[in-house]
Amino acid sequence: MISQVNREGAYANIRLPELLRKSKLVQKDKNLVTEISYGTLRMQGRHDFIAKKFIDRDFDLLDPQIQDLLRMGIHQLTQMRIPNHAAVSETVEVARFAAGDSKASYVNAILRKVADNQEITADLASLDLIDSLSIQYSHPKWIINAYHDQLRNWTEVEELLKANNEAATPDVIRWPGKSTHEEFLELGANKISDSVNGYQIATVPSEFPPIIERRAGVQDRGSQMVVENFLATWQPGLSWLDMCAGPGGKAAYLFHSLIEKEPEVNFLANEPIPHRAELVKRVVNNDLVVSVDAREPGNFDQLFDRILIDAPCSGLGALRRRPEARWRKNLADLKELVVIQRQLISSGAKLLKPNGVIAYVTCSPHLSETKAQVMNFLIDHPEMAILDISKINTAHSAGHLDDGTVQLWTHRNRSDSMFMAFLKKIG
Repeated sequence: MISQVNREGAYANIRLPELLRKSKLVQKDKNLVTEISYGTLRMQGRHDFIAKKFIDRDFDLLDPQIQDLLRMGIHQLTQMRIPNHAAVSETVEVARFAAGDSKASYVNAILRKVADNQEITADLASLDLIDSLSIQYSHPKWIINAYHDQLRNWTEVEELLKANNEAATPDVIRWPGKSTHEEFLELGANKISDSVNGYQIATVPSEFPPIIERRAGVQDRGSQMVVENFLATWQPGLSWLDMCAGPGGKAAYLFHSLIEKEPEVNFLANEPIPHRAELVKRVVNNDLVVSVDAREPGNFDQLFDRILIDAPCSGLGALRRRPEARWRKNLADLKELVVIQRQLISSGAKLLKPNGVIAYVTCSPHLSETKAQVMNFLIDHPEMAILDISKINTAHSAGHLDDGTVQLWTHRNRSDSMFMAFLKKIG
């Protein structure tokens, strides 16, 4: 699975569960495989640094299989409580099966050297702060700089990097009208104190009956707060659009919450990618889901009072949940995403009724995707203004900024680092 993610573009949170479902492993071993796989991907920057101390050639020129096998072995040696001899021998057995005897012998030699010399503190002490943090916590330097641009405090940046490397327990959301608080309690779920309908469960989400029956979903508490803040602007008779709805988590929570308040609510979910639109249809009424390019306002045949724009973004706020994500994005990708975000908000402004509200959301704290994006939008759209979320009575108290927007942080809020701005059309 590690090689499929690194070499073939697979997503760990999708591919690994598929493989585990087909396996005959007991749950204990499945948990171990998950820890090794996710941890290896998450910490591979640090593992590469260690491997380079002991190999006799350029790491980038190594056979890709050997690279990933070394990473997996080093993770067990340096990040887990597996005895050294077991970590080495088991990895070598995998290498022999997957890559042959000669490569297994090479992996064995390198891992034995690592096992005898795991200390890297002295090596990090000779580096500058950003290089040291990048290696110690296995984050690309551009991401660390982006965090500091917002937090302006290196101690907090380090706390965030640590939080990104901690395995996240899945949060689940109860969809109003589809499941009840009492049912969740009977099933052993624990209520999340700062969420209206959020819970944590001890079991695997795919084995939780309300999720199996599509009466609830897996959703980080940060995303729950986003929806609940937007619902705090509800009034009877409004029309609602979820402009970028796939794969459907926020759309489902928003839709079911709205129809509980107002059974005949005017609601539409759009997802431009057809196969993702099909996922939205599974959790929202089929007739209320379309698949068009939302950057073109002419693709919609009505205006809306409320528009949720959960924009495509770098995902820098959800690195703990997506172990490979930190290695997939770069500054070139970011520039492309910023353009798409700008186009979506501009389209939303044209689709918005007077006094209507756009909720602009990203799962990223990067300035170019958050504050700067909002600032540039307001310059181009003098008819729009920020609606201060902190002034809305039933909105969450977490993450409020002086400009009226919200920025959550993983190390502060135990959530993904979500950004949210409400943009209101004046008059």
